[in-house]
Amino acid sequence: MPADLLPLPLTGRVPNNALPVRVYRAALKGRTPREIEAHLAARDWTKAWRNGIYPFHHYHSTAHEVLVVARGHATVTLGGEGGPQLAVGEGDVLLLPAGTGHRNDGSSADLLVIGAYAGGREWDTCRPEATDPDAARARIAGVPAWTQEPAE
Repeated sequence: MPADLLPLPLTGRVPNNALPVRVYRAALKGRTPREIEAHLAARDWTKAWRNGIYPFHHYHSTAHEVLVVARGHATVTLGGEGGPQLAVGEGDVLLLPAGTGHRNDGSSADLLVIGAYAGGREWDTCRPEATDPDAARARIAGVPAWTQEPAE
């Protein structure tokens, strides 16, 4: 299944990444949370968690992140303040390269997201108003590429 590619600007307090966000629509629809976690782990996306998406702009400077909507729907802003909004629903997979800003701008009460990180890397949570973007860019530059796409 080919991904939709969404490039984001590399300027401002949210660094983003030269690699575009990848969106796989309905790629894992109909799978249980446990099945989604197993699918991701088999592709080297590990350290899985279950929750939602923070309602404030943030990014991870030490790891690439994948978000899978297991249940419900949400509107997510990507790339920082003024960035594109993306409606996501059950089975949608978002691959967020390190540095990609994201924020939940509204979701259904039943939203459940499964998140994981490429290569089992340790992740941080950076907020644009509290993180030095130049230092974050230096960390992002050191994040190795993922070895497998999270959905195909």
